[in-house]
Amino acid sequence: KMTQQMRDLQLAQARKPPGPSSPNAAKRLYRNLSGKFRVNYTSFDEGSLAGRSEKEKLRKSYLIQSNAALFEAVELQDLDRVQELLKQYSPEELDLNTPNSEGLLPLDIAIMTNNAPIAKALLQAGAKESPHFMSLESRSLHLSTLVREAEQRVNELTAQVVNEAPNTDCSDKEKQLKAWEWRYRLYKRMKAGFEHARVPDPPSNVQLSVASSSSVHVTFWEPLSVNSAVVTKYKVEWSCSPTFSPLLGEAVIDKLKNLHFTIQGLVSGTAYYVQVSAYNMKGWGPPQSSVPPFAIPSNWREYDGRAPRRRGQAEALDQLLSQVKTVHQHCVCHEPCKNQPQSRKHSVSKSLKHLFHPGSKFLKTLKRGLYLTAVFYKDDNILVTHEDQIPVVEIDDTYSCLLMQDFLWFTKVSCMWDEILWLRQCVTVSQSSCSCILQTRFKMLLATSQMQGLLGIQDLGQVFFEPIKDKQGNILIVTLKEVKTNQTFESVRWVPICKLQTSRKSVSSPEEPTALDTLLITVQDKLAYHRRSSHALSPGLYLGYLKLCSAVDQIRVLVPERLPNILCHVKIRSNPNISREEWKWLQKMVSMDEPVPTEPEADTSQNHLFQELQVAIKELMTLVNIPLQEAKDFRLYSQEVLDFGGQVSFLLLLPPSDDVCTAPGQNNPYTPRSGFLTLPLQIFELGKKR
Repeated sequence: KMTQQMRDLQLAQARKPPGPSSPNAAKRLYRNLSGKFRVNYTSFDEGSLAGRSEKEKLRKSYLIQSNAALFEAVELQDLDRVQELLKQYSPEELDLNTPNSEGLLPLDIAIMTNNAPIAKALLQAGAKESPHFMSLESRSLHLSTLVREAEQRVNELTAQVVNEAPNTDCSDKEKQLKAWEWRYRLYKRMKAGFEHARVPDPPSNVQLSVASSSSVHVTFWEPLSVNSAVVTKYKVEWSCSPTFSPLLGEAVIDKLKNLHFTIQGLVSGTAYYVQVSAYNMKGWGPPQSSVPPFAIPSNWREYDGRAPRRRGQAEALDQLLSQVKTVHQHCVCHEPCKNQPQSRKHSVSKSLKHLFHPGSKFLKTLKRGLYLTAVFYKDDNILVTHEDQIPVVEIDDTYSCLLMQDFLWFTKVSCMWDEILWLRQCVTVSQSSCSCILQTRFKMLLATSQMQGLLGIQDLGQVFFEPIKDKQGNILIVTLKEVKTNQTFESVRWVPICKLQTSRKSVSSPEEPTALDTLLITVQDKLAYHRRSSHALSPGLYLGYLKLCSAVDQIRVLVPERLPNILCHVKIRSNPNISREEWKWLQKMVSMDEPVPTEPEADTSQNHLFQELQVAIKELMTLVNIPLQEAKDFRLYSQEVLDFGGQVSFLLLLPPSDDVCTAPGQNNPYTPRSGFLTLPLQIFELGKKR
């Protein structure tokens, strides 16, 4: 087996394109093979590897080859091959930080030959420098030893080639001589690269910002000069003194994918100075102070001691709901349900069979009335009944005019799918009042329970923001839910959406499609809306635009189609926190009578925010198609910063008071470009809570 493995490796090497090779690469390969396979033979003798598959053993040999191949690719300065290996294997599989027999790592070879692209690729993959190089002297001595030994080996092989008669052995000696001559030149180049290198220049664009009441955040770029050796790590230092004496702390950053660091555990209201320095194989370079030179950990709430708006609200609502349920649990209406099995206990796979059972209560066609449909989708497939119909149940066959308040009430019910049975029983008590509204809402709950029971699924998903209506008097409320599990169910058919759209035979004319036909025609748009509604913003501070329009029975808010759960917005910066000093400056700016505020002092956080706001306002005005000269009449909402989970915050830009909400029939002179829609305000609020 050992012989066969070696033959396979030799054949694989023979297929490689011709080029300079390293004798040590072959030695490493043989050494790794002999060592690792010796363990395997011992294990085979003991019978401990009898159950291992050939595929696993073959992969082991591939990993051994990949380690040798990485060294060779770095030595040959083959960037494409290095990137290919780093993408194909993990750092552990490549033994990326295990020194070879010469005490070198791939990163050592890359930085001492000053191959910046390969060195950066290795650093981003997690490569380290060799632990053998504890000082400049140890690195210099090590390189001198490698050069001397390579030179000695070249001299020995030269003498053997000159003195021996031509034969097969002599031909092998000549190949070894050429390889060692190449390695001798490599070591000399590495030694020269080390000797001519100098410490790196300071990092560039060192920016400091306040991250919270107890932390500051520093970002920086690589040094501008490319004449020094490759930078392999950075050091962040902080102090309460501009002279950095005494030093309060430091942190070394050796993961160079993102050049930033958050200093935590600081004292609110205290000024902290920060500087950053870079390191290469010649040592640490001079530090670069941040801009601004110091930052004071704080938050805008400290300006007037304001408590978070939503502190304890969720807990209070949960407690209120619990109290309401406690009051109702002893009602007479709840007695019959004590022995009823919970529908949530039904097996999903068992209950989904009802989709294809002839006795299913799903409807095939609509007659004048109010209906509920549940759209479950997975990738480009949609769940249908045995008759290739989207599941539909009837709510009320006498209801021909859906009041917006009933629909908005049902959207709130969608936040409590697990409580439908309890809600239905509570509404039953109130039916004695003979309220038409309660009658309709009870039927909505009844239809929801029916849909849940037939599907065997409690969560019917998110209610689409508007019902589908047709000229035949049908109203269709649509719920949307994405199924991400890979679980398969018996007798369940996921039909491609395109196939369902093309195979369905419409019973209506194109001019007057039924609500079901309209659903099939627009289902892709509705699924796209549902997917986008669950997207989240990346952390940062945003500038939002609040624009409302009113109708007789509702108020709607303008949102972007790509993120319908968020106001129209642009990003101001990646740091979501607004410091006390920045908020103080904003309050002063808003209270000024002059249309153009005075620009704050340079190199302050207030000045950076001022510049960022100017850029964001111009970008936002362009986005919503409002002339920039009109922005002078807009206002910045200065009562609070809207905080969403601590990682996303918003400043609001408001139109003039008379234009915040467009009344029915009022002309809006500035219509946003395509890519926007208006949502009922209650739907938008529910989307934010999700």
